[in-house]
Amino acid sequence: MRRKPPRSAMSHVLQNLLLKRRYNDQAFVTLATNDNYAKGAMVLGKSLQNHKTSRKLAVLIGPHVSEPFRAVLHKIFDEVRLVDVLDSGDTANLTLMKRPDLGVTLTKLHCWTLTHYSKCVFMDADTMVLSNVDELFDREELSAAPDPGWPDCFNSGVFVFRPSNETYNKLLRYCSEHGSFDGGDQGILNGFFNNWATADISKHLPFLYNLSSIAIYSYLPAFKQYGGNAKVVHFLGKTKPWSYMYDTRVKQVKGNIQEAATHPGFLLRWWDLFSRVVVPMLSEQHGDRHFFSGCVVDDLEVGMSQLHVSHPELPPLSSEERKQRWEQGQADYLGMDSFENIQKKLDSFLK
Repeated sequence: MRRKPPRSAMSHVLQNLLLKRRYNDQAFVTLATNDNYAKGAMVLGKSLQNHKTSRKLAVLIGPHVSEPFRAVLHKIFDEVRLVDVLDSGDTANLTLMKRPDLGVTLTKLHCWTLTHYSKCVFMDADTMVLSNVDELFDREELSAAPDPGWPDCFNSGVFVFRPSNETYNKLLRYCSEHGSFDGGDQGILNGFFNNWATADISKHLPFLYNLSSIAIYSYLPAFKQYGGNAKVVHFLGKTKPWSYMYDTRVKQVKGNIQEAATHPGFLLRWWDLFSRVVVPMLSEQHGDRHFFSGCVVDDLEVGMSQLHVSHPELPPLSSEERKQRWEQGQADYLGMDSFENIQKKLDSFLK
């Protein structure tokens, strides 16, 4: 006989259902153009659910997201919408940034077509919430946090917006007439909402709503002072959390750490949620407990004890190459340039 949940638990569930009904026209929105980013969207969705959001969850997907991944997304998100992939075609700037993959991020503009919602918060699939952030819906379009690379620009990984077909068409027209100064969606959105830096300070989200992994190391004292209050972590850079290897037996992240750009503690939290919740959902959908797209089970004797994407071993970096990676925000943050090593140098310098 199934036991009834405690009254307090039932009250919490009822309260959450009532809130979801009240805010039925508001949603957190993300984008997955392929299976890899679908993994990130799944972790983001589950992290929002774990922190008891009262808003709906919606994900835009591209045609390259496979059926097993779509099925799991349907289990996590209230709405899964297939959209066409937009591409800036700005190869010059994308090459300059060494990020040719960013062209398809213009597909993000489709979020303005979700006009059955009155207000939304967009979050990149490489973000993860660390606490409830429903208060973001108290902000107006276009509210966003400053980008660590150029603080007079906002980072487009987290922003508040109001869906509108009129705005969507204006954005497309802007793309056609002006392009993007960085080849991606961030250049488009900063060009279009070009008074963000000066017009209304209430549209400047605190940095803790979009804590850039790169900024942790560029201003370590501030991270030590305020980092514990972070609400959203953003895994910036080319190497994403799903690009690593994770050993569930010892709960360690391994793999090619040369291009890492995040704090290991955040990576561990991402992988813990991914391995405990998302991987079983993917395996169940595929009908194979050892299945995991893009990853390999090293030891079938222990099930999914080690999940990873393999990377070739890289030769040691010269001091000049290491300097260049620092300047590009791609330092070896889990190795030679780890948080602990930087802290030791900083403490030594302060003494």
